[in-house]
Amino acid sequence: MARRGRRSLLVVGTRDDVEGVVSERDIVRAVADNVDLDTASVASIESDHLLWATIDSTIADVAAEMMENDIRPILLRDETGALCGIVSMRYLLVELLD
Repeated sequence: MARRGRRSLLVVGTRDDVEGVVSERDIVRAVADNVDLDTASVASIESDHLLWATIDSTIADVAAEMMENDIRPILLRDETGALCGIVSMRYLLVELLD
């Protein structure tokens, strides 16, 4: 994440079976809890409370879900139910301000 020079979200699992996500917040929280990142598993720090939207969801609906649940990334499902993208607060702001 740090090498990329921007905020990132790592999806844990496969397109058809997402188990969780790891964000910068999860890593910071683990460091604050003195978790040894050299030996800790991804499963031990991942967030498994996931919000989903479909590719047909409106920007307003996705933003409302984020606000209501205090969760920044929302995973997108395609028509088969598989992961096809991620919407972050930053992307929503860009769309709303455009």
